[in-house]
Amino acid sequence: MTGLVMVTKGGGCGGGVGVGGKGTKGTKGSELQDHQEQVQNQQLSMMAFVLTAIRKSLVACRIEDGGDDVIPTSSTLHNMDIGWPTNVQHITHVTFDRFNGFLGLPVEFEVEIPCRVPSASASVFGVSAESMQLSYDSKGNSVPTILLLMQDRLYSQGGLKAEGIFRINPENSQEEHVRDQLNRGIVPDDIDVHCLAGLIKAWFRELPSGVLDGLSPEQVLQCNTEEESAELVKQLKPTEAALLSWAVGLMADVVEEEDSNKMNARNIAMVFAPNMTQMSDPFDSIDACCTSDELAQNPNHENAARP
Repeated sequence: MTGLVMVTKGGGCGGGVGVGGKGTKGTKGSELQDHQEQVQNQQLSMMAFVLTAIRKSLVACRIEDGGDDVIPTSSTLHNMDIGWPTNVQHITHVTFDRFNGFLGLPVEFEVEIPCRVPSASASVFGVSAESMQLSYDSKGNSVPTILLLMQDRLYSQGGLKAEGIFRINPENSQEEHVRDQLNRGIVPDDIDVHCLAGLIKAWFRELPSGVLDGLSPEQVLQCNTEEESAELVKQLKPTEAALLSWAVGLMADVVEEEDSNKMNARNIAMVFAPNMTQMSDPFDSIDACCTSDELAQNPNHENAARP
């Protein structure tokens, strides 16, 4: 590969702290170390909240289902014979580089298909992160560029301070237009921050397999402490681990603005958790306990988090 894309952002996961002055060097160095430890502890707590939300919902779902796992089966198989292609000509060889886009694209296609597209497919939603253009975040994780573009716009438009961010459902009037623009690698200027937050959740929710689906329900159910959470996520594959790290960093930044957005660690974890896995619907049991009126009137309630 030639050349990498570096996208950085502001927020609670990145920035460095300058150290200068002979008389205060030791003090500032200590402050920097304390700050880094505080960020690490906050993100570890966030990870534990996410796994706790999934664990509780799994327990509730198993109780409702009587503890029986139902595996769907197909009674009939339909076979179709497809003939081999004929008159095949190898005209050119095009590859998709995850950091540099399409390589070897014929000149006649370059006008319609820009080399640096956000995904090898026509959409950035519902496709594997393995087929998407990547960039490095502020922590060195390689994550889809489109996520970093949405994150940067969310931050620049003050989305972190918007009350109920990631909890309030946006109006659907913008979504189709915004999705079309995102598929082209563009974040519209006039996008509503709640629409943007909703599409970030939708990106995770529509993945072919959830970020946490590499963990079995039994493993999640047995995870009860922050230390166990940290050990459990080490079992994720590199792609899923990078996505989870990015999401946890985003959630930690939201919690930093809790006084403005009314989203504490438990609330944001409850909102994100269902979008990180495709296990059986983790919030059926919560719906039985919380009415929509309660969610609207009490956004700080620990269960006020339906995606």
